[in-house]
Amino acid sequence: MKRSIASLLLMLISATTLYSQKIPLLPGAYSAYLQLNETTQLPVHLTVEKKQKRILLVVHNAEERIELTNGIKKGDTIILPFPSFDSELRFITDKKKEIRGYWFNYNKGTNYKIPFFANFNQKTRKKEFPAGDLNGKWETHFSPETTDEESALGIIAQNQNHLTGTFRTETGDYRFLEGTIEGSKFYLSAFDGSHAFLLSGTLKEHYIQGYFYSGKHYATDFVATYNPNYELRDPDSITTLKKDNTAFNFNLKTLSGTDYSFPNPETRGKVVIIQIMGTWCPNCMDETNYYKELYDKYHSKGLEIISIGYEAADSFEEQAKKILTLKQRKNLEFTFLVGGKASKEIASEQFKMLNEVISFPTSIYIGRDGEVKRIHTGFNGPGTGEVYAEYVNKTNALIESLLGITGSK
Repeated sequence: MKRSIASLLLMLISATTLYSQKIPLLPGAYSAYLQLNETTQLPVHLTVEKKQKRILLVVHNAEERIELTNGIKKGDTIILPFPSFDSELRFITDKKKEIRGYWFNYNKGTNYKIPFFANFNQKTRKKEFPAGDLNGKWETHFSPETTDEESALGIIAQNQNHLTGTFRTETGDYRFLEGTIEGSKFYLSAFDGSHAFLLSGTLKEHYIQGYFYSGKHYATDFVATYNPNYELRDPDSITTLKKDNTAFNFNLKTLSGTDYSFPNPETRGKVVIIQIMGTWCPNCMDETNYYKELYDKYHSKGLEIISIGYEAADSFEEQAKKILTLKQRKNLEFTFLVGGKASKEIASEQFKMLNEVISFPTSIYIGRDGEVKRIHTGFNGPGTGEVYAEYVNKTNALIESLLGITGSK
């Protein structure tokens, strides 16, 4: 059952509707969590802050800051949408110190919700001294010794009890993780409006045994071994062109439903990035933020970006609406197309000249001569630190080379 028109209209009401009534919460740090199941809580780093005479909620994931501002109040329920994804917090407050409600993630269905709680907390509890050191690189295997096993590279920084880091896979990273170690027990979590990740485990010298939760719908065990030399496959080597000399071309629909073919006269002689993505995908949104910088800097010199959205919605109209919302929200001037349902099988079928599409996002870089120069699988965003910085430098250099720009700094 879809959200009613009335509910959608409420989401469009300006922030002044909410803030004119004032959120009845004390500013400060809150102890917050998502109740994933009867026994498992995912910690959420939450503050309530004053900004320009308004009260807002801020979700923190390490250095990431997500402000929940553009909301409404319906009766005694406060509704705060996440700024980048089709999800929201709905809650009531009590005595200015307590939040009780739910996180709704509409990309997983209209009834996908997880209980959310928060309490005003100005006291700091003394933590047990860490019994080990998590600093460094960890060779990680999710669902080990099963047909679903996935390898990853954990990158963790520890400062006394405080942990930050991420896990890189061949399809992207787990973004900004933050947590705590006490004794030999630790956790790392992230909550960005699209994903709710929790990794909890036990450290035994240079070995980790733990459990991973993604929201309430997925959970698996994992193991990790300290390994400073461990690396994943090069993301430029995973998805490749087939060796049958099939030309790189496709025909899809624009957001208005008209046919769009590639190549075409508008892109001939241009450097083009084809981005296969979804608006529900945090790694895709990190990549889109970077591509906006690229486009703003190099479009006038001959760069075009064609972004193809594969969405959780069922109908073309709903898929196009989600993509249009992203385009308008981020003020993007790329060309946007509708790929269809969020399915790697569908994307692989539409791009038969590739061996396969295994990840959202996947990007294809095409030179002025119309030839494919690079195919990049997944995206390692700002949460990966030096890995992201190296990728940006490498990609900027590639674009400048393809555009024929010399002497740029």
